[in-house]
Amino acid sequence: MEIILVPGLWLDADSWSAVTPALEAAGHAPQPLTLPGVGDPSPDGIGIAEWIDAVVSEIDSAEAPVVLVGHSGGGNVVWGAADARPGRVARVVFVDTVPPPPGSHISEFPVEDGVVPFPGWDFFPDEDVHDLDAATRARTEPLTHSIPARVPTDAIRLVDPRRHEVPVTLLMGGMDERALRAEIAQWGAYAAEFDAIADSEVVRIGSAHWPQFTQPDRVAELIIAAVR
Repeated sequence: MEIILVPGLWLDADSWSAVTPALEAAGHAPQPLTLPGVGDPSPDGIGIAEWIDAVVSEIDSAEAPVVLVGHSGGGNVVWGAADARPGRVARVVFVDTVPPPPGSHISEFPVEDGVVPFPGWDFFPDEDVHDLDAATRARTEPLTHSIPARVPTDAIRLVDPRRHEVPVTLLMGGMDERALRAEIAQWGAYAAEFDAIADSEVVRIGSAHWPQFTQPDRVAELIIAAVR
C-alpha cells in the first residue's frame, strides 16, 4: 500500500524518517512529502490549496488507492485531498489532529516578511512538548523551516460529501476515544464533521504532539494496524 505522509507546519519529508523504515518492512511504500514553499523565503501565491494540490498530484500518480497520513496541520491538507479524490483514498490517518470542517483554518502565528518562521519549541505549551527532551529538540530543530504566511490561516474548501465515506483513523497523543469525543463535542462544526464520518476509530498513542519524533516505532505500528 502506498502511504503518503504529510508533515505538519514547519516540517519537511525528513520529519518522517524514523517512521518509514518500519512501514517499508511491513511491505508498504511510504511517500513522505515536503510541501511547496517550505523553507522558501519568498513563497508568493502558496496557500493551503497549493498544499492540497501537491498531495492530490501524488494520489493521481499512484497506481492504486492510497493511504493519507497527516500530522497536526497536515491533517487539514490530507482531508482536503480526500475531499478532492474520495474514490482514490483507502483511509485517512490523522496524527494528533482531527478532520477540519469546511471554512476552518489551522491557526494563527506571527508572520515575518511573508512567511511564518518556526517559533521554537519553547513557544508551545507543555502539553504539546513535555516528551521532547533537550536532545530530541536539538536533533529535530534542523528539520524545521519557515512556511508560506497564508497556509495556517487560509480557509479550507471542502465540497464533496463522499469524503465522509473514506475510513478514518485518529491517532491521538494523549486522548482516548472517550476523551476525544467529549472534547470535540464542544467544538461546533468540528463535531459535526467528525460525526458525519461513516467509519472512524480513535487510538491513543500516549505521547505529546510530535510522536513521530518521540515514539516513531509506536506511530509506525499504529499506521500499519490502521491500514490492514
